[in-house]
Amino acid sequence: MEFRLEKTDAPAGARAGVLKTAHGVVETPSFMPVGTQGTVKTVSPHELEDAGVRMVLANTYHLVLRPGDALVREAGGLHAFMGWPRPILTDSGGFQVFSLAGLRKITDDGVRFQSHLDGSTLVFTPESVVDVQRNLGSDVMMVLDECVAYPCTREDAAGACARTLHWAVRSKRRAEESEARAPFSQGLFGIGQGSTHPDLRRSCMDRLVEIGFDGYAIGGLAVGEPKQTMMEAVALSAGLMPPDKPRYLMGVGKPEDIVEAIALGIDLFDCVIPTRNARNGTVYTRQGKRVVKNAEFAVDFRPIETSCSCYACRFFSRAYLRHLFQAGEILGLRLTTIHNLHFYMALMQEARQAVVDGRFQAWKKAFFNVYYGGNESS
Repeated sequence: MEFRLEKTDAPAGARAGVLKTAHGVVETPSFMPVGTQGTVKTVSPHELEDAGVRMVLANTYHLVLRPGDALVREAGGLHAFMGWPRPILTDSGGFQVFSLAGLRKITDDGVRFQSHLDGSTLVFTPESVVDVQRNLGSDVMMVLDECVAYPCTREDAAGACARTLHWAVRSKRRAEESEARAPFSQGLFGIGQGSTHPDLRRSCMDRLVEIGFDGYAIGGLAVGEPKQTMMEAVALSAGLMPPDKPRYLMGVGKPEDIVEAIALGIDLFDCVIPTRNARNGTVYTRQGKRVVKNAEFAVDFRPIETSCSCYACRFFSRAYLRHLFQAGEILGLRLTTIHNLHFYMALMQEARQAVVDGRFQAWKKAFFNVYYGGNESS
C-alpha cells in the first residue's frame, strides 16, 4: 500500500492524494460507504461502481459472527466473496466496544463480547483482530481500539487512550509476524483516541506516530459531542499526523461535516448516514436534504435534483419515490440509496478538483451558500 500527496490547498489544509492498494487506486479525499456484513444495503457492487465508489468498509465484528472469517478466507477473501473488485477497509470491532457496551467486558488483554445474535462468547484481542483481517483479506486493516462515550470522565478517557496505545503496539507486532501469510500487501492504520481532551488527543497521536503505521485514523468522535468540539479535535489530530500518510476520520458522515474536515486535511471518511438515511426516505442535494416520503412531494414530478445524473434522477420523480415509500416497495429504498451515494461521490470529486486547482476555499464557500440556502433552481 502506498500513498502519494499530490496537492495541498494553501493557506487551507485541504489535500488531494492517491492511495494505491492491491485492488486499485483511491483518489482522495474519498468517502467509503459502509458494507457492515459484506454488502452495502440495497445496492449491488456494480451499482456502487456506477456511483463512483472506489472503496468500501466492512465490519470485522459482524463478519466474525457470520459467516465467519475462516469461511471468507476459504472463499478467496472478502473481495471474491462479496463480488467487489475494488479496495476494502475493515474496521477492528472498536466501534462495537462503544455501541455494544451492555454486551462486552474490556480488560487490558482485549474485549469479551456476548454475541447479540445468540449470546455466545466472542473474544477480541489485538492479535486476533489482525488475524481475522488477514483472513478477510482487506486492503486496509484497523487496529483494535477503545472508543469511549460522550460525556465521560477524564480518567475514563485517559484509560481508554492508554489501552488503545497498548493494543496498537501489539497489533503492529502481530501484523509484522503474520505478514508472510498475507494474501497481498495489507496496510495497517493506527487509531487516535482521547475523547474531547486536547492533551490526551495530542499524546495519543504522538505515540502512534512513534510506533509507526501505514495510515492514521481519528476515532471516538461523532458520539454526541458538540460539533465545534469535534472539529477542534479533528484539527488538532490532523496537525499531528505525518503529511505523507493517509488521514482517516472515522464515522463522520454529514456532507457539511465532511467538507469542513476536508478543509482540515482529512483524506478518508466513512459513515452509515447516506445509506441509512436513504432507507428512511432522506436524500441529499446541493440545496440540502429532503425527505421524499413527505406529503409535500405527492404531486412533485421533478427529479430529486435536476442537475444530478444518477439513475434515480434520470428516470424517476419525487412523486414516484414518495409513492414507493408509501407502498412499502423496496425499489424506493434502492433508488434513494443510489442517489445519495452518487451525491457523496460527486461531492468528493468536486472537493478534490478544487484542491488540485487551488480554489478549495472558494469552492467551500460556494457549496455552503447553496447547501444552506436551499435554492430549488437546480
